Amino acid sequence: MDFLTIFLIALGLSFDTFAVSLSFGVVQNKILFWQASRVAIVLAIFQAGMTVMGYFLGSLVSDFIMSADHWVALVLLCFLGIRMIVEGITRKENGKPRDYTRTRELITVAIGTSIDAFAVGISFGLLKMQIWLSGVIIGAVTFIASMTAIRIGKSAGTRLGQRVEVVGGVILIAIGVKIFLEHMLG
Repeated sequence: MDFLTIFLIALGLSFDTFAVSLSFGVVQNKILFWQASRVAIVLAIFQAGMTVMGYFLGSLVSDFIMSADHWVALVLLCFLGIRMIVEGITRKENGKPRDYTRTRELITVAIGTSIDAFAVGISFGLLKMQIWLSGVIIGAVTFIASMTAIRIGKSAGTRLGQRVEVVGGVILIAIGVKIFLEHMLG
């Protein structure tokens, strides 16, 4: 898979953390740079780490389902994309954002937002992707997205919260379809 595809997957995966970070920026409008960096680093480590963990699980089972790898990638990415779209549409706009300053809360959010990265890692294992490069790209994109969202949240408020998850879901579905079509037509 090429760099652009990995980058687009990373972008799609980062929309959950973008939405969380946006909420964090809204709640903590006096957040300091080091606090924002801490949030972004934790989210990036979990996103990249869960992708790598999923990859190694996917590598263990890849020989058994090699002939269906493109189907698995399509189903996983479409499932996750649809879930993100539904969550983005059904979330209440006036719901009170969580306080992510506590370590326990931050780790809980990091795990919750990186579950989809685990599933993507499984599909990467099935496709025999370069996991370390992918992990670095996913972590870097997540870090940048998180820092950007915290800054936007500080100044723009909650107006963007729901839309970013919908866009992230659409991107994941598009990547799943792209992988499927490349395999079927290639």
